[in-house]
Amino acid sequence: MKACVSVSILIVLLLSISPHSARAAGPDQTKANTPQRDGQHDFDFAFGVWKTHIKRFLDPLSGSNKSIELNGTKTTRPIWGGRAHWEEIEADGPNGHWQGMTLLLYNPEAHQWRQSFINSKIGELTPPLVGAFKDGRGELFAQDTLNGRSILVRAVWSDIKPDSHRYEESYSTDGGKTWVPAFIANLTRDKSAPAASTPTTDTHANQTANARDEAHDFDFDFGTWKTHSSRLLHALTGSNDWVEMDGVTVVKKLWGGKANLAEYKAKGPAGQVELIALRWYNPTTHQWNIDFATPKGGALGIPGVGEFKNGRGDFYDQESINGKTILVRFSI
Repeated sequence: MKACVSVSILIVLLLSISPHSARAAGPDQTKANTPQRDGQHDFDFAFGVWKTHIKRFLDPLSGSNKSIELNGTKTTRPIWGGRAHWEEIEADGPNGHWQGMTLLLYNPEAHQWRQSFINSKIGELTPPLVGAFKDGRGELFAQDTLNGRSILVRAVWSDIKPDSHRYEESYSTDGGKTWVPAFIANLTRDKSAPAASTPTTDTHANQTANARDEAHDFDFDFGTWKTHSSRLLHALTGSNDWVEMDGVTVVKKLWGGKANLAEYKAKGPAGQVELIALRWYNPTTHQWNIDFATPKGGALGIPGVGEFKNGRGDFYDQESINGKTILVRFSI
């Protein structure tokens, strides 16, 4: 374990997680709601390493069936005991090597899952797909644009067996009446693969003393850290009520360092805090994005965007606290 590090920067991190607004119950809400099933372990079947055969349609809304095929590996790891998980996808095809990353978060209040995806070459977070499992089949939906046209996107997990399953994304331009496939993946468990793990070494492996590679600015952070944090309980009120917390932060490398996932868990007089921070590099803008989620919220927030200069990283986003629009700066 690395030396103890004081991380007062988590103050901003914790402040940026705004609570959900409470809505007053109307007359029609006085009756007891039908209990909803707890789906926080719906995706447990996906943990592990999978051989993946992918068929991607090049222009699914044109009526053309032209497609390309890729073969690769998907590695899925649990977070928060299965209430979330993240995937690394690598595949090779006619256009070369492709990498992607998916984060799935369970919202215990809505009893729904949210899936967010990032392509390593583009470095942008897609609109989240939201939905749930029913009768052994998972369906998540989102609204997006393709070639300037508004579409619905549907992701489906089906044919789920201990050592195989199918994943398909489809598009609709008529409000979900009809769907056309855009991406199909058939997965079989790789029984020869070692248990899923993430290397935490190779620090600054691709940097030199004279040329800084922004895609490896977070290499210093890989590993396990004792974390001491200070949290302001009532932000922007003039209050000076701070509480101290001690815990552990584990930072795991993705895409060889071009992305990483930090899992933070700490407790103190005000209780326990648990969250993840997803950080990824955008090769087009040469900037980093940082986004946070907690197991209670089950959703990513607004990503902060920024970069490192002179040994310091500053990342900014615009949020709302108690109905007031504010700027948030997260600094390392």
